[in-house]
Amino acid sequence: MPIIKTSFIIDASPKICFDLARNIEVHMMSASKTKEKAIAGKTSGLIELHESVTWEAVHLGIRQRLTARITEFDSPNLFVDEQVSGAFKRFKHTHEFISYQGGTHMIDTFDYTAPFGLIGKLADILFLKKYMYKFLTTRNETLKMMAEEV
Repeated sequence: MPIIKTSFIIDASPKICFDLARNIEVHMMSASKTKEKAIAGKTSGLIELHESVTWEAVHLGIRQRLTARITEFDSPNLFVDEQVSGAFKRFKHTHEFISYQGGTHMIDTFDYTAPFGLIGKLADILFLKKYMYKFLTTRNETLKMMAEEV
């Protein structure tokens, strides 16, 4: 099970970072390169515990749909979303916000399994992990920039 972890120090409070990270409109802005759009479930505002959202986006040149549900929620410290349906065999995405020197240490952990067994494992080694790392880093850099502008 591959794990991708990113870590950012943000000059903003954990509450600001927490709310930006779970904001549907902010997610669409931060993932605009993949034309990510919320099409079902919670489609605007702040997603909460047990709510789900279905995203439609273009990843690796293929239009895809993915539904994720918020399975853990501890405001403003942590929330977890897990795949209900979509391209991965499974994923658990943990978002942590730790108070740090007047700001926030944001830790993003994406624990996933690629689909298609051995072929998926090979795809992960060749390009998927790198692609997902770049996607998550770009999104989190956008969150950092937005949080520091508030």
